[in-house]
Amino acid sequence: MGKQPDITALVVAAGNGERAGGDCPKQFRRIDGATVIGHAIDGLAAHPAISAIRVVIGEGQEALYAEAIGGREIGEPVIGGATRRDSVRQGLEAIARSGGTDLVLIHDAARPFVPRGVIDRLIEACASATGAIPVLPITDSLSRSDGSGVRREDFVTVQTPQAFAFPDILAAHRAWDSAADATDDAEIARGAGLAVATVEGDPLLRKLTFAEDFENDAPSPGHIARVRTGFGYDVHAFAPGDHLWLGGVRIDHDRALAGHSDADVALHALTDAILGALGEGDIGSHFPPSDPQWRGAASQIFLEHARDLARRRGSDIWHVDLTIICEEPKIGPHRDAMRERIAAILALPLQSVSVKATTTERLGFTGRGEGIAAQAVATLGGDTH
Repeated sequence: MGKQPDITALVVAAGNGERAGGDCPKQFRRIDGATVIGHAIDGLAAHPAISAIRVVIGEGQEALYAEAIGGREIGEPVIGGATRRDSVRQGLEAIARSGGTDLVLIHDAARPFVPRGVIDRLIEACASATGAIPVLPITDSLSRSDGSGVRREDFVTVQTPQAFAFPDILAAHRAWDSAADATDDAEIARGAGLAVATVEGDPLLRKLTFAEDFENDAPSPGHIARVRTGFGYDVHAFAPGDHLWLGGVRIDHDRALAGHSDADVALHALTDAILGALGEGDIGSHFPPSDPQWRGAASQIFLEHARDLARRRGSDIWHVDLTIICEEPKIGPHRDAMRERIAAILALPLQSVSVKATTTERLGFTGRGEGIAAQAVATLGGDTH
């Protein structure tokens, strides 16, 4: 695909989930601090390449759905059918009526945690294939019901989301024999002669099926343990000049900030916070101030380096919280622009970037107007080892 494709995520949440027990369908139950469907929506919405999310629910589930998604800005749900295939078809038709999309990611809401790396791999695979699905190797021994063995190397477990070129998967669903069953959308795609690639899945995508999957509020081993936080702090003094850089935004001011780079104290603190969560030292160890190549450099370069290092380590940046400490300039008029710039650099949704400002009530070096300080906290998830 030459240009960045328009990508819509279709979350299928129309089942009753009877095997999981409980007093409501499993997609509306709470686990790990949020509803199952809320987790799934958040994971998809956090990916910068996904431009829209549509959700399919069962008839009569409207009130449960509204309560489960809370204040999330998701459009009206689509009412599904009697089977999963019917529900996916209804969702695809709804997307078509609203103008269509280039790529659709079809995801089961019962898989609440969606790693960004899986989405990246699916999108990349669809650049050369009509569809792509995440799979994992089977580690247990397998046998037929009569006791005869089979080679586990010949099989994989298939997960969602599954990604497809939208016009092709829509046509495949429309052409599918309505009397025939299908295990997933990949089977329907292959039945229409479409090429479906496989990419590496993730254990975090495990599907919640039985009551024990909800025990101890822990759907996947090690999920909580894989969250890291890092703290960053930086200070820069004022120097002669007519502007300064804060949070990636140029601000006209009667003074500049002194530093080897552009002295963006806010981005420096954010960079250190991410590096701290990764256990990768500080900004000075990656970009020594003694190195002349960084003289006057845009601090965006440093933050992008920390972002890319996190990705290489298999870690997702989930949220950043920045506090700028100064008497001047006033941060309020520039706060939204800073949030947007940081979100763009880190490839995060806007709601995952917090920018605040405070003063020290005229106390200390910032109170005396001698410079600006910044503190930042970054929350990362994934395998940071």
